[in-house]
Amino acid sequence: MRRNVGIGAVKKQNAAKSRLTQKGTEIAELQLKNVSQQMETFKKSLEEFAAKYKSEIKKNPEFRSKFQTMCSKIGVDPLASSKGFWAQLLGVGDFYYELGVQIIEVCLATRPSNGGIITMTDLCSELGKSSGKTRKDVQPDDITRAINKLSVLGDGFKMVKVGKIVMIQSVPGELSTDHTTALDIASNNNGKLAFDTFNQLNWNGLRISAVVDGLMEQGMLWVDEVDGTHWVPALFHRSL
Repeated sequence: MRRNVGIGAVKKQNAAKSRLTQKGTEIAELQLKNVSQQMETFKKSLEEFAAKYKSEIKKNPEFRSKFQTMCSKIGVDPLASSKGFWAQLLGVGDFYYELGVQIIEVCLATRPSNGGIITMTDLCSELGKSSGKTRKDVQPDDITRAINKLSVLGDGFKMVKVGKIVMIQSVPGELSTDHTTALDIASNNNGKLAFDTFNQLNWNGLRISAVVDGLMEQGMLWVDEVDGTHWVPALFHRSL
């Protein structure tokens, strides 16, 4: 008799668990549906906002940057395709595509004089010259986004942090920590590589030679044949 009561209780418990599981699934599905509806509503509002402020987004770099940030928070990438909806609505796909082409042109044109590295400030300046007018509509944030899109071309274009300076590297190859340290030393000395600073870092001769030779091979470091001093051309003219 007790055995039959126990089986009945187990069946009731299993039935209760099944109902709870089903209810939990229903609640989860309802929540997912609500979230999806909210996202669709937000995206629609974002599209309306973008259409309304299209001109401001294209001409105002600060406004454009905030719009990009807002898009990224909901997983929308206006730059995903130059043929996509956002590109057609805003024209930003073409904007960054054209900017990317200009960045490549500037980097190639200046490579003989800087060895394939250029500061963000100088790149902004050169972009202004290449367009025939001062490009106040292009800011470092735009350049960063355009360069990120150029990553499909391989490791030929990347951004490198040298102390407080952001530099764009347009030649294949990895700059080691020692390389960026040497560039940082030069950036704090008007582009001149001060060897006494290496001694302060307790670097031995082999380590210094490896860094110097590596930078010279890539054309990023030049030697003054008159006095034997070493200069980073990409940083030298910043002092002029």
